[in-house]
Amino acid sequence: MKDLAINMGGISQKPSKMAEGQTASQTFAQVQLITITEEDAGQRIDNFLLRICKGVPKSHVYRILRSGEVRVNKGRIDQLYRLKEGDVVRVPPTRIAEKETTHVPGAEFAIVFEDSHLLIIDKPAGVAVHGGSGVSFGVIEQLRASRPDAKFLELVHRLDRETSGILLLAKKRSALVNLHEQMRDGETDKRYLTLVAGDWKNQRQHIKLPLHKYTTADGERRVRVQADGMESHTVFSLKKKYNDFALLEAELKTGRTHQIRVHLSSSGFAIAGDDKYGDFALNRALLKATDSRGALKRMFLHAHQITFTHPESGKQMTLNAPLPKECEKFLQSLC
Repeated sequence: MKDLAINMGGISQKPSKMAEGQTASQTFAQVQLITITEEDAGQRIDNFLLRICKGVPKSHVYRILRSGEVRVNKGRIDQLYRLKEGDVVRVPPTRIAEKETTHVPGAEFAIVFEDSHLLIIDKPAGVAVHGGSGVSFGVIEQLRASRPDAKFLELVHRLDRETSGILLLAKKRSALVNLHEQMRDGETDKRYLTLVAGDWKNQRQHIKLPLHKYTTADGERRVRVQADGMESHTVFSLKKKYNDFALLEAELKTGRTHQIRVHLSSSGFAIAGDDKYGDFALNRALLKATDSRGALKRMFLHAHQITFTHPESGKQMTLNAPLPKECEKFLQSLC
């Protein structure tokens, strides 16, 4: 059996070879001493350990914290301690069960903007932003695989798998924290383009419906309008009307899961191609072109614009991603 390679905070070390008959789950790494850099400063010790101790059960991480086996600058700390640049963290030997590893193919995506702090891409529809829930890997894993020398790369926010458009990633922890603060304080402006079925009347319409997240019997994450749900607010502006459809711009005032999709569906306007909250008969019909229109084989929801303050320069930035060709082509077929 091959030795297990343990990588923690940029320190890669192999444990001694296993004795005959010893299982992977019985293999222990050596003590690690990790010096905290600027990128990890400000992070809580428990979150730091969960990130670097890949494969270690969460319960074990908290157990070694409570027992005092994890030390910072040779002293005991609790799980709420926030790391400072220059701190030396002692991580004790941790048992890691060997698992089958999934090969992640490296990939690059259309870049909207990039500098030393940010990477902003135009995500295609059909690609998850991260692995999980039946998906082995997503954008973040593929980008990390294609950029093995990147010291830090994290998602700033998320997009649904079938939603295309602007996706922000941070290349420094300071940028990640700053952008999260901007989003929490409502200082960012995210705009989406979407096509809905029906006769949309108003040039500008506010929809305020409380949203509640739940999980279906088969484990699928869903959202519904519910009186005791989280306050949610979307502003829709009419861009163009077609015979049976309307092109809208959605401006997010809050950022709830599936917010645009559920606000529209609950108001009687299904997004074309939405397989969770849409008109399923319409979606099936849209898969094939007719004499009066082309085919649409995806959900028509695209994150086309974002405005935020650059975390380092303080300059306000507005970035755009044009409608994907398949969406533009479908709109042209409606004219």
